[in-house]
Amino acid sequence: MAVGIFLTFRLRLLQIFHLPKALKFMFQNENGGKGEISSFAALCTALSATIGTGNIVGVATAIGVLSGGPGALLWMWIAALLGMATKYSEGFLAIKYRRMDADGHVCGGPFYYIEYGMGKKWKWLAKGFAFFGACVGLFGIGTFSQVNGISSAVQAFFDPKKEHTVNILGADYTWAVIVSGLLITIFAALVIIGGIKRISSVSQVVVPFMAVVYIVACLSLIVINIQRLPHAVALIFEQAFSFKAVAGGSLPTIFIAIQKGVARGIFSNESGLGSAPIAAAAAQTKEPVRQGLVSMTGTFIDTIVICTMTGLSIVLTGAWQVEGLEGVQVTTYAFQHGLPIPGQISAFVLMICLVFFAFTTILGWDYYSERCLEYLTNGHKKKILTYRWLYILAVFIGPYMTVSAVWTIADIFNGLMAIPNMIALFALSGVIVKETKAFFAAEKHKM
Repeated sequence: MAVGIFLTFRLRLLQIFHLPKALKFMFQNENGGKGEISSFAALCTALSATIGTGNIVGVATAIGVLSGGPGALLWMWIAALLGMATKYSEGFLAIKYRRMDADGHVCGGPFYYIEYGMGKKWKWLAKGFAFFGACVGLFGIGTFSQVNGISSAVQAFFDPKKEHTVNILGADYTWAVIVSGLLITIFAALVIIGGIKRISSVSQVVVPFMAVVYIVACLSLIVINIQRLPHAVALIFEQAFSFKAVAGGSLPTIFIAIQKGVARGIFSNESGLGSAPIAAAAAQTKEPVRQGLVSMTGTFIDTIVICTMTGLSIVLTGAWQVEGLEGVQVTTYAFQHGLPIPGQISAFVLMICLVFFAFTTILGWDYYSERCLEYLTNGHKKKILTYRWLYILAVFIGPYMTVSAVWTIADIFNGLMAIPNMIALFALSGVIVKETKAFFAAEKHKM
């Protein structure tokens, strides 16, 4: 948050004043740019890693009755607004300091802008980022939380009462969890083995389509319950600054709301984690500022648009107050009680959206993790292939972990990954500001 505030002021509210230009660049490929995939494909790869369980399960986890309440949504918006300046800076540095080998393979991301931007003496910090990045993919955002969210959603739809179970190592799991976990593992393996081009080609089709389906469903729910919207918005602002104790606890809701809102917001949009610039580095562009603006739209789409849709749906229907519901069950309740269609159909739509969102996140984070490992091992192919199979194994294990354990592990590794990247963004802020000013001055001169 501090780095986001710092960059927002240094870049003179760039994320607000230049958002229209950023949205225009998102669909407009640059001529003559070097890279492996188009800017739009790079954005879709980044979005495939960000639009996942954080948008559906994470928001529900943040604003549940025992968490931050509806007020967490406001802090999620604030984190996203500041995060847009952070994400812009990450995209900018990814292009400025990327490297291209003799085969035309692009190497970029925080480890490269730390090493080549801050200097060789900081290579230890770059390696630290790469190590934590590989861990985040293997134990955090990339595997456990995503496949756990998928299996929970499938179980909630097909066997909510857990009537069809089997005992594995002393614990009971439903057949819905076992079968969905196995299928996701198989499909993930088939795509992951194909590398970045297969991942980006799948992401370009799945991400925009599923995002539109989900947004339409949420907008329909909001329009149908429009009379409750003023009260819901008032409740979000009221609880964001409330000092009442939560559920008999000693901490005021404002502190819980800030922690949950920021943590779930960053989990969802990944601003500042250093993941998105790994995908941005592969974009076919020669202009760092342009790619920075395109990268920035990822945070806008992910949190300001999609997370807001989820949050309003949950608050409007009162799903956040229903005790005994956890994670995806909260959002499912909102869809079942907020849409004028049979509950089974609305639950099915949500399940499909979550499955595809989470599946593309699994793919996107494999790409990120492998780039981190590539840097750590100097491109050692056997080690990368071994990691790839470990990643697939982690996907297989994910459904059998508890929800609380999954999110705690993810938050720990997110924090560890963000620290080296935050240091780099702060240290290189002068370069970002100088070249950004020069770019917009040149654009103004053209007009």
